[in-house]
Amino acid sequence: MEPVKVGIIGLGTVGCGTVAVLARNAHEIARRAGREIEIVRAAARRKERPRDCDMRGIPLTTDPFEIVDDPSVEIVVELIGGIKPARELVLRAIANGRHVVTANKALIALHGNEIFARAHESGVVVAFEAAVAGGIPIIKAIREGLAGNTIEWLAGIINGTGNFILSEMRERGRGFAEVLAEAQAVGYAEADPRLDVEGIDAAHKLTIMASIAFGIPLQFEHVYTEGITRITPEDVAYAGDLGYRIKHLGIARRAAQGIELRVHPTLVPHRRLIANVDGVMNAVLVRGDAVGPTLYYGPGAGAEPTASAVVADLVDVVRALTADPENRVPHLAFQPGALSDTPVLPIEAVETAYYLRLRAQDRPGVLADVTRILGDLNISIEAILQKEPAEGETDVPIIMITYKVVEQNMNQAITQIERLSAVTQDVIRIRLESLK
Repeated sequence: MEPVKVGIIGLGTVGCGTVAVLARNAHEIARRAGREIEIVRAAARRKERPRDCDMRGIPLTTDPFEIVDDPSVEIVVELIGGIKPARELVLRAIANGRHVVTANKALIALHGNEIFARAHESGVVVAFEAAVAGGIPIIKAIREGLAGNTIEWLAGIINGTGNFILSEMRERGRGFAEVLAEAQAVGYAEADPRLDVEGIDAAHKLTIMASIAFGIPLQFEHVYTEGITRITPEDVAYAGDLGYRIKHLGIARRAAQGIELRVHPTLVPHRRLIANVDGVMNAVLVRGDAVGPTLYYGPGAGAEPTASAVVADLVDVVRALTADPENRVPHLAFQPGALSDTPVLPIEAVETAYYLRLRAQDRPGVLADVTRILGDLNISIEAILQKEPAEGETDVPIIMITYKVVEQNMNQAITQIERLSAVTQDVIRIRLESLK
């Protein structure tokens, strides 16, 4: 059979990694796909830029629309990221009857509903394994490997930059700003790190996983998102004293009244496997009703780990080229007409446990006032830690772990605690998940 002809848009880190993997493993890939996969064209902003991949024999253009409009190209691989012009390119490729492989998490999270509807109408496939957790095949695992399960919840470390920062803070007692600067210096974080440290990147990925897990439309706008910029070495140390580690998690859970979608710093018991995932590595814990908990671990970024997912998608698309479009694996795991309108819960309706840290004057009755406020709102304390005041200071840190409570009640409690005259700083609140 003739090789399947592929056009690549974007020759950055992942694009060059894809070229390299396709070339190095060409024979093995052809054995798996049933046909050879050949790159016939590529697009990049600058033709002359030095690259870490061998581009000999691959015509290069600076106009990406030449790729999607080329009638010889059967699969378009979009690796430029962002929304513009990626959305227009993908939709034009679909309109031209081209299959698409993308690593663009923001594009799928924000415009995936539109893209998948157009793809379904045109009878083409849009594959996006590389959009979530780099080289970890988490999309395929949830969509296909766990298809016999009702997914109860999932929780993931899905941003390597944030995980590197929190790992360094725990292991070396360093401050957030210092570790962030190092992450930028070594290339783990961008010059503008907000997508990573504010949780937006993780929210894009959580949106995609939750849609596949629960059969709901993509709803990035409903994800509660909180970053790690307020985490201090003190909180990391106190969490350790209480038997926990702080991780920046994306959590999706099927609850009685709807679906929880949230990204935030989270205390996790130190004995959990996911609590011991350090550095830039990613991990996703998925609980199905039949299989129980399953953990997926690996590199969440990088040239060849992400290229591994891109090439796996290419193989899947090649296998599907001769399949009846109505009988292919659905983009979001469920048939388009079977997606649910289950609501996404606001964060105020979410029930979870909490770590609270406050500073108060070292005088009798203060702790009693705090516990009274919590008791009046049906908030029970599981553990409490009161430190001695530092030399020359009259304030003491008080750290508490609560049992589960609805966030709305916790908000009221924190407001009342902060009004106490003896409480000298805003209360620090970090959610806690046992992940049983």
